[in-house]
Amino acid sequence: MKGLALYIVLAAAVLSEAGAAEAQDSAAGKAAFGKCQACHAVGAGAKNKLGPELNGLADRKAGAVAGYQYSPAMKSSGFAWDQSSFADFMKNPRTKVPGNKMAFAGMKDQAEIASLWAYLTRFNADGSSK
Repeated sequence: MKGLALYIVLAAAVLSEAGAAEAQDSAAGKAAFGKCQACHAVGAGAKNKLGPELNGLADRKAGAVAGYQYSPAMKSSGFAWDQSSFADFMKNPRTKVPGNKMAFAGMKDQAEIASLWAYLTRFNADGSSK
């Protein structure tokens, strides 16, 4: 019985650490989004700006937000957004999709990119939080 109680306490500690790490990554991602918000919006009421709104980004086909006028390069890029494609794009948008119209030079810090992804994937396609 003591062993089971110890196991439960340890499991709870591990799960709370994982939740805290996820919250920290999301908080860091919200800060990183500051670099994006001049052109992009996310969350309730987000609308297309100079760039498309980013709600429901995970698993969405690149170049597919309704009402946003994408470059032909982005429309025909042929990938869906996941953590890997997002990281590649954010490192250097012009290399990942040559000919796209995003003027952002890119992010070099992998941890910042991962945190930004964690933040953006908190939002459903309708802008509500998961």
